[in-house]
Amino acid sequence: MNLPYFIAQRLIKGRREGTSFSRPINIIAIIGIATGLAVMIIAVAVLTGFKQQIRDKVVGFGSNIQIVNFDSNLSFETTPITEGQEFIPKINNIKGIKHIQIFATKAGIIKTDEDIQGVVLKGVGSDFDWSYFSSSMVDGSVFSVNDTLRTDKVIISKKIADMLRLKTGDSFAMHFVQDPPRMRKFTISGIYETSLEEFDKMYVFCDIGHIRRLNGWEDDQISGFEIYIDDFDRLDEMTLAVEDAIGYRIAEDEEMFKVTNIRIKYPQIFDWLNFQDINVIIIILLMLVVAGFNMISGLLILILEKTNMIGIMKALGSDDVTIRRVFLYQAAYLISKGLVWGNMIGIGLSLLQLKTGLIALDPSSYYIKTVPVNLELTHILMLNAGTMAAILIMLLVPSKLISRITPVKAIRYD
Repeated sequence: MNLPYFIAQRLIKGRREGTSFSRPINIIAIIGIATGLAVMIIAVAVLTGFKQQIRDKVVGFGSNIQIVNFDSNLSFETTPITEGQEFIPKINNIKGIKHIQIFATKAGIIKTDEDIQGVVLKGVGSDFDWSYFSSSMVDGSVFSVNDTLRTDKVIISKKIADMLRLKTGDSFAMHFVQDPPRMRKFTISGIYETSLEEFDKMYVFCDIGHIRRLNGWEDDQISGFEIYIDDFDRLDEMTLAVEDAIGYRIAEDEEMFKVTNIRIKYPQIFDWLNFQDINVIIIILLMLVVAGFNMISGLLILILEKTNMIGIMKALGSDDVTIRRVFLYQAAYLISKGLVWGNMIGIGLSLLQLKTGLIALDPSSYYIKTVPVNLELTHILMLNAGTMAAILIMLLVPSKLISRITPVKAIRYD
């Protein structure tokens, strides 16, 4: 029989049924733990949701990994490579590769009767994955690309449409600064909005055949390949796997390739996202300290309240470790109650925000319209286990007060 656990159960039951001056302190401790855990759950859910949404938006525009000509630079006027590369089947066979598609980019200027705006024309082929932009359309629809017949339809962002006062079905002229200068006329098939303003005001999507014609490329020439992967956390590993599949090129007549990923291409965005981790770590540490001090005060009150019992147990031969376990069991019970309430509050508020989008954000500052939420069971379990373990470890020090209580003084204590 576990004697400390049995005694702790009896004390807990008696405290529930009767009155005790430690009861208000215990309630405050439970509230402190519940509040702390709720804040931690919400903080982690919002942070992971925020990072996931921003990351998905950036990847939607530029994929996880890109293969381009080795001579290509940061300019959108790229050096072409040929489409039919022997390493593509090898990359498709890599576990974790989800999709490969071709693309081409070219800088241009949209000119209407009253307005002018510089943009990047991104050409896509029939293999382009429209799932991200289909879910981001606010008007119209995406266009389809045919390998034999070139379409003049494009999709533009709501940001560009508002600036140039365009709508779905309108046509506009796009001018390209080259020798000789050229112009193309496009028709708007749909308008998308991702709230990622830096990208929304930049990209217009068209049939890749237009860029081939504008640049004087062959029908099999492209700017590069875009590769999507299943797990973003394996981005660096998958980038190395793609590099290995391409191999080294040393012959003069062989095309040279450069492999880059979205984190390397937009380091400022991902560094900013990683910086948010520090804020959550600070919040978690502060909540643990607050909850820990609440429980320390609660445990000290429990010990003082049962000083007579401690003296009797010592007189009957119980050692300090056994008595400390009695009070730690009680503390674990109080912590558990706090965790239950904390989970209910934290998960409840997170689900409320997830379903209703109650709290809005400024898209120009945060790139999203509402506070994002990403509830994962693993995160919740880790927060619960970590909170329980951290607070119990913090309680080991004050529980040593029991060893300083002598039986004679404790029995006479009133």
